[in-house]
Amino acid sequence: MNFLFRVPQRASMQLIRLYQKTISPDHGFFRGVFPFGYCKFQPSCSEYGYQALARHGFVVGWLKALWRIMRCNPFTRGGADP
Repeated sequence: MNFLFRVPQRASMQLIRLYQKTISPDHGFFRGVFPFGYCKFQPSCSEYGYQALARHGFVVGWLKALWRIMRCNPFTRGGADP
């Protein structure tokens, strides 16, 4: 039964890694365009989502990742967000 819960979690984590390696401005091909990073948070939003999924599972991990993405706007200071 545990396997059924881990399939969406692992698939989501692999999709995040695929995004990071391809089109992410902080991790992918465009890293050279933004040498100091593009994301105002530390760790980047995609890395935060990956860590949240790994630590909290599929549902809670995605809720935390979506909350982080919603905070990524011009009115937020950013900074370190463990």
